[in-house]
Amino acid sequence: MSYASPPWHALDHDAVVARVGTSVAAGLTEDEAVARREAAGPNALAAAARTPWWEMLRRQVAQPLVAVLAVAAAISVAVGEAFDAVTVGAILLLNTVLGFVQEYRADRAIAALQAMLVPRCRVVRDGAIQVRDAADLVVGDVVVLHGGDRVPADLRLVEARGIRADESALTGESVPVAKDVAAVAADAPMAEHRSVLHAGTALTEGMGRGVVVAIGSGTAFGRIATLTGEVIREDTPLQRRLARLGRQLGVLAIVVSVALAALGVATGRSLAEMALTSISLAVAVVPEGLPAVVTVTLALGIRKMVRHGVLLRRMAAAEALGAATVVCTDKTGTLTANAMTVVRVWVGDGAYTVDGVGVRPEGAIHRDGVPADPLPDGLARLVDTASRCHHAALEGPPDDPRGVGDPTEVALVVLAAKAGLTTPAQDVVAEHAFSSARKRMARVVSEGDGRAVHAKGAPEVVVPQCSAVWGAQGPTPLDAAGRAAWEALRRDAASDGLRVLAIAWRALPDTVDADDADAVERDLVLLGFVGIQDPPRPEVAQAVAEAHAAGIRVIVITGDAAETASAVARQVGIDAGTVIQGAELVARGPDGIVAALAGDAVVARATPEHKLRIVEALQGAGDLVAMTGDGVNDAPALKRADVGVAMGLRGTDVARGAADVVLTDDHFASIVHGVKEGRRQHDVIRKFVRYLLTSNAGEVLAIAGGLLLGGPMVLLPVHILWMNLVTDGLTALTLGLERSEPDTMQRPPRDPAAPLLDTRAFLVVGAVGVYLAVAALWLFTTRLGSGSPAEVLHAQTVAFTGLVVLEKANVFNFRSLHLPLARIGVASNPWLLVAVVATLGLQAAAVTVPALQGVLHTTTPTWVDLRDMLLWAVPLFVVPEAVKAWRTR
Repeated sequence: MSYASPPWHALDHDAVVARVGTSVAAGLTEDEAVARREAAGPNALAAAARTPWWEMLRRQVAQPLVAVLAVAAAISVAVGEAFDAVTVGAILLLNTVLGFVQEYRADRAIAALQAMLVPRCRVVRDGAIQVRDAADLVVGDVVVLHGGDRVPADLRLVEARGIRADESALTGESVPVAKDVAAVAADAPMAEHRSVLHAGTALTEGMGRGVVVAIGSGTAFGRIATLTGEVIREDTPLQRRLARLGRQLGVLAIVVSVALAALGVATGRSLAEMALTSISLAVAVVPEGLPAVVTVTLALGIRKMVRHGVLLRRMAAAEALGAATVVCTDKTGTLTANAMTVVRVWVGDGAYTVDGVGVRPEGAIHRDGVPADPLPDGLARLVDTASRCHHAALEGPPDDPRGVGDPTEVALVVLAAKAGLTTPAQDVVAEHAFSSARKRMARVVSEGDGRAVHAKGAPEVVVPQCSAVWGAQGPTPLDAAGRAAWEALRRDAASDGLRVLAIAWRALPDTVDADDADAVERDLVLLGFVGIQDPPRPEVAQAVAEAHAAGIRVIVITGDAAETASAVARQVGIDAGTVIQGAELVARGPDGIVAALAGDAVVARATPEHKLRIVEALQGAGDLVAMTGDGVNDAPALKRADVGVAMGLRGTDVARGAADVVLTDDHFASIVHGVKEGRRQHDVIRKFVRYLLTSNAGEVLAIAGGLLLGGPMVLLPVHILWMNLVTDGLTALTLGLERSEPDTMQRPPRDPAAPLLDTRAFLVVGAVGVYLAVAALWLFTTRLGSGSPAEVLHAQTVAFTGLVVLEKANVFNFRSLHLPLARIGVASNPWLLVAVVATLGLQAAAVTVPALQGVLHTTTPTWVDLRDMLLWAVPLFVVPEAVKAWRTR
């Protein structure tokens, strides 16, 4: 049996008992339970089909760039350069291992889900209450629950006394939900299934019994596990772009080498000579250092982001986060602190504001900025009564306390602590508990020679029980006008997203029976209201503003009520033009979803399925979606989103396991740091891709030009590998250390479908490549002389070294693609300056050290050669800088 069929929440509890064939008093017999378990299996999630390790490894090896890298290694072997082949092979191994490890770790969400379904519970078997493993439960078992228990399966309540359940991890509700045995409408959203307790949630108070109606994968919790396991994780934009680039480069290498080999043969050159030339051209086309540079840059980015509280589970996730066009965020625990807090207090003489967030008793009570110290009489009475009427407590060290009990009542304890009050030991005479029907709680205590009533509850039920209100001069009659004023205050507070509690008190006459609730809870004196909310995190508003400045839409998707969610959205600067129920939105279909979410929006009462459909619809419309969340209910959408962002402190294991990014500090602002770092990473990848390709284009065109001129080879294969792997690779790597440019977070998100190299980029690569080729050919031909072996060696050395020098000048053009060097700072990336000096030093060694001269086939250039190289290098730097300065003037 499953939770979805039939709708257990809509059936009368007697019908449920009959339907599953059990007894509330006696439960199932052991024999019947064993038979049902053998038929239905244990109360555990079905093991998801796991991808075998060899399949993960195959996917890594099958990537286009890895294939291109393998071709480069084979070419190195073919030309007898074993050292270069080993170097390229090491790069191939590094990329494959890192990618495999990241994918292997990223697939652990189901294991975390299974680990959450292993508690023990009290179950009625053969007429007796027994403690059993939750895995032994079957449909029809009767489970006994008390406050603090975790719910082991989906239960239809048949007995309930003051039960409230924390369902925030499943539904997104920010406050515990009252539960009872009454059936609800069949089409009610999950957050309103008051007659059902869901597996994976917990009781904050009360006690009762429930009949198991679904176990394992059949529970609402289990359906989320199934959704998470079925979701296919898409490649990140960077992975797609690099795959496309790898395919293009592979095809280009083959086409260029074959075409020029055919041209050479057609012009009278030998087939053997052209075979070697074709290999050289293929090596020149492929930027062997690119995958290594990408891998190291992303790895360095991971370390940098950890310092901002952002932990990446996939290396390419940061770059994907930087490309996000929309952030779909949960509310509870993400925008808010997930800790109910008293933020306003209204008494007869006015309104007070309470500072501080969460359970730490840090903050002050003040009025119009003036601390309430000492507390006025009316405020002191309200806080005192509120501190006496609850079952909550603060435990642990003062600097890191933990709230125990209903979060709303914990908020009242914290309020008293902020006011400097401690609840005295109480002689409780009687207590009338809160219930979903009564919506109030009253406690009768002995005070001095008499008795007093301390009460709290919903204003609509407490205020009618009050005959007076405590004002500046003490109790005064509460007339119709006064009641209307308090009701207006309640409505205004509720519209601001506050949960309002009325606090009341009375001296109880000796003639009143303390056990008579109706007699106790009349003629109360209204002390005032407290406004409680799960407040927004302090840094969220600024983070939302920065996201908007970066052109990113923010959509709140929560299981909470629309009024609460929209109030929080307004407080953090999300101007929600659309506030809509999840079921209504999804019913519109993908096109309707996209149309409704064209701007900032709030989607309330959203289920896990709704979240998943919304993410898929936005992706289908071309958006790159980042999804944040912390609960079990967020896991499928986190895994399906282009970037799943989970909370590390308050997040569940399930959410963290399904996400690409984990915020170790739970700060929403860390997402903005992640976006900024992701955009920086994408910028530097574009920079060094263009830099490497301009260098390679110059090498290819120089070789092709020499071929067409009919002379000797301008560059040897070993020269090309030296430049690609040593001089260019080291310099390109330091481009990955460039800081974010000043306008990084003022640009709109880039088009997710845009290629890594657009038309303008190809024009730049072509223009610079032509310039490098012309320079290399001039340096080569002017030193060729009669073509003797010594002159050819000298000419090749000068062309080879000249290209290295020009490429070092060219790298400064790619520190920014649109800002001049003066705007970003000449010394803002000292590592690049070090790399340029180091690579020029290596090149000097390559042409002067005898051992390297023999390996690289070089000789020592003259001072005239060096002068000519510098003369060609200066315009390569000056002209692009002048153009960028003119464009940004």
